[in-house]
Amino acid sequence: MTIDMEMDLEYLERAQRGEFDLGWLRSTNSEWGVRATPSKTGLTLRDISIGSYGLIPEHAPRRSMAPRGSDVEVGVPDLGYTINDRAEVWSDNVMDLYEEAVARQWSATRDIAWNDLRPLDPDVEHAMCQLATVLSEVEMVAADFPAKWLWQINQDFVEAKMFLCTQVMDEARHAEVFRKRALANGGGLGKATAVIERFLQLILDAKSYDEGSALMHLLGEGIVLSLFRAGEALAPSPVEQQIFRLCMQDEARHVAYGTMHLKYRLAADPSMASDFHAYLDKGEEIMTMIFSTPEIVEPTSILAAGSVEAAMALGTGAGDILRKQIVGDYLKRCRHAGLDRAGRLKLPEAMWLDVPGATLEAVAS
Repeated sequence: MTIDMEMDLEYLERAQRGEFDLGWLRSTNSEWGVRATPSKTGLTLRDISIGSYGLIPEHAPRRSMAPRGSDVEVGVPDLGYTINDRAEVWSDNVMDLYEEAVARQWSATRDIAWNDLRPLDPDVEHAMCQLATVLSEVEMVAADFPAKWLWQINQDFVEAKMFLCTQVMDEARHAEVFRKRALANGGGLGKATAVIERFLQLILDAKSYDEGSALMHLLGEGIVLSLFRAGEALAPSPVEQQIFRLCMQDEARHVAYGTMHLKYRLAADPSMASDFHAYLDKGEEIMTMIFSTPEIVEPTSILAAGSVEAAMALGTGAGDILRKQIVGDYLKRCRHAGLDRAGRLKLPEAMWLDVPGATLEAVAS
């Protein structure tokens, strides 16, 4: 590839003599005098979303990396972005989620009390390591997916791109912290299963950002978020409780983005509801298999009950309750986004019907 541009040597000679061009200074369409006022937390993305700079186009007028609102020179190259409509990637909460993400970054090296880990019953340790193995496996796809699509998103939607960058970092940290937990207390990594890998493949092979986002943010990360929330009851020690809490705050942002992205997408084009139903149909079919996978069901039951013997005495009580919570949260998210899945859920009723008065805390006690 050749670049059809030449250095203006005559200009360099003039500039050396102090004969500046100053076209960028004199001939500008920028809104001189527009001043952003910092909010209580500092200068946020919303604070600078003012005047023409805050006008986010429904369709990007060009496919360059020129900052939205800047004067763009004739001849900037076409960078080939494929996501050029705002509704394809936008959510009304994305600016706030970005600010929260950068404010709440934490370190899996320094912010976890690793020195407080104590030996556990071998079966409980193995259960925790198996769960950590699964989580380190599934969390990384939530980094790979946005990374796959980031370069295809038009620069006019830079706030969404910036948020997705924080998600990549969050998920790298989640994969790190669960891998460290598996190796920190004498257990080691557990078993990776084909059914989990099939679900991850479904996300990465998505033909559109819409499809992948629905499968990952709404379904996959939603399930993980519910699991993190149950961490108080599942965690065998305060160290794991700390891990679950910190991961949960990150995961909640990702799910909030995905839910509001779906809501924005459907508001812009209600006819897309059938497409999203079809995406989730495929995901739920695999989730049925995941919910009946021993490497998922049994570690959570053992952690909730405290031992293999207690878990076997209780049967799948803990797993049943956790599934009910997961599916209930998922259906609420879909409803909030404007997509009612209750009438076409692909999961067998036995996996999600209410268990009256049951909680993970009650099973654990």
